[in-house]
Amino acid sequence: MTAETARPARTDWTLPGLALADLTLPVPLDHADPAGPSIELFARLVTRPGGEDLPVLVYLQGGPGSEAPRPLDPASPPWLPRALREHRVLMLDQRGTGRSTPVGPDAPLPEGAIPGARTLREASPAQQARYLTFFRADAIVADAELLREALDLPRWSLLGQSFGGFTTLRYLSAAAGSVEKALFTGGLPTVGPHMDQVYATTWEGMIARSERYWARFPGDRDRFRRLADEAAAGRLRAPGGRRIGVESLRRLGHLLGASQGAERLHLLLDLDPASPAFAHDLAAALPFSGRNPLYAVIHESCWADGVATRWAADRTMPAAVHDDPTLLAGEHIHRDLFAEDPELAVWAEAADLLAAHEWPRLYDEQALRAAEVPGAAAVYYDDAYVPREFSMATAALLPGVRTWVTSEYEHNGLRASGEGVLDHLLDLATGLRAV
Repeated sequence: MTAETARPARTDWTLPGLALADLTLPVPLDHADPAGPSIELFARLVTRPGGEDLPVLVYLQGGPGSEAPRPLDPASPPWLPRALREHRVLMLDQRGTGRSTPVGPDAPLPEGAIPGARTLREASPAQQARYLTFFRADAIVADAELLREALDLPRWSLLGQSFGGFTTLRYLSAAAGSVEKALFTGGLPTVGPHMDQVYATTWEGMIARSERYWARFPGDRDRFRRLADEAAAGRLRAPGGRRIGVESLRRLGHLLGASQGAERLHLLLDLDPASPAFAHDLAAALPFSGRNPLYAVIHESCWADGVATRWAADRTMPAAVHDDPTLLAGEHIHRDLFAEDPELAVWAEAADLLAAHEWPRLYDEQALRAAEVPGAAAVYYDDAYVPREFSMATAALLPGVRTWVTSEYEHNGLRASGEGVLDHLLDLATGLRAV
């Protein structure tokens, strides 16, 4: 820790069976300009009684654009008890989320961030887009490193779920010497300019998932087709009058990428489509919303390792999917989303500019091959969002990371398994378990 690095502000409190410390630290908006505007970084350190001297495990949340979980007790989230046996757990609110300085149309901007604008709604689309370029995994890792130094920790371990795994890979590429061990759950991305191939693969996977779903619940296909007809006619509405278009409706397929997701979709389609229950449940089930705008606006950028995204999901949509609304989508962003949802409309022009932005590299293959950090990765055999074949190619770059390919869980296996997935990975990383 340098002499100039301040300790984070800290507030301690307790829950039954847990001690918590809320930590806040100012960090640069642009790490290339440390003297420029700053934002606030928030993290919560969770400790079990008697665990005050245990090493720290940083949980990196999926997304992008979602805050870390909020523990309610020692078993929430379900993997937490296993983690707390051997670690203190740092729940990091990645920049732009939770209690870190938020990204929102009307959230106050950091002083000096955009001259002449107090909020992003007041900024021009070009100013919005430039501001949002500072919220990728490279900046999240730089934030975490400042927090680690401020806590005077020589190293810590990482647990990355989904996008959190992408961030973990960036950590190994940029600051492997700070990492004790690295654990990935459904989060080993492709390295290099291959995002079009990734999206093409996920589309084919969703076609297969769609057909499996309709085979299991054959009556649902006609119900869904009727909903798509209503959406195409502009008559499918969410509470408050928001129009649900065909492409938004198709994104209900994201439910099929998680445990019990097929059952959730069936129960939704089982409701009377004219009922308020259906309208509310439909809106709640759609993946992209104004609550976490980063999830929509910079979603594709998390795959962009040195390329422009150019609306990759839209460009790679197969003709068969385009022609048949019952072939569902997963985490596939489409441009119409920003026109259909009034809460996201403020980001429409900025999203177009970001789609044309040439993103810098996130990963350095040479640095990854040199990273001797021990670790383990759960690679879900039929992952709807992070295809297995690309994950395995990336795992081959990491000499210390052992892979566990499993068909037992879906993309949300870390949570759905209780302690199971994390227990398996910790044993793999320490050599206590064979693959």
